[in-house]
Amino acid sequence: MMNDDEFKNDRDDKHDTIAPALATRFAALRSELAGHDAPRCVEKELLQAFARQFPKRQPWYRKLSLPQWGAAGALASLGGVALLLALAPHQAITVGPPVVGIDDGAAFIALESLERIEREPHARVVEAELPQSALAPLGMPLDPRTAGGTVRAEMLVAEDGHPLALRLSAVN
Repeated sequence: MMNDDEFKNDRDDKHDTIAPALATRFAALRSELAGHDAPRCVEKELLQAFARQFPKRQPWYRKLSLPQWGAAGALASLGGVALLLALAPHQAITVGPPVVGIDDGAAFIALESLERIEREPHARVVEAELPQSALAPLGMPLDPRTAGGTVRAEMLVAEDGHPLALRLSAVN
């Protein structure tokens, strides 16, 4: 409750003018009511009833629980990654020259550098039969059951007889 000094300050702040006859009656009413207090339980019950009738509105972000926010964050992250992948350029990135050169649809495996192959003026293609064990250093899979067999291959050979590239034809 406000005492007389606070009431005067409040009245001065609002620039209200009260007739002098009313001011004395209000002062008497204030002094009469100053000794009366509501019982503690009544005030508590009134505040609880008011809180039930007019509940506080929660902000929109507090309506979701922590697991729901986690699921929303995961979905947003997945959507962002999918969007980045969809918008990323789909071009192959080459670091150096390819190890396999294409010749009329058939693949040659380069045994020497591509520059060395391009410099060779009189290269020729020679058919040969190679043991399957000779293909292991080239990264070809080797089955122990057929390791003793041969493979028919075409080899690109330099003028001095040095092999430059290899193309597999068939397994014998």
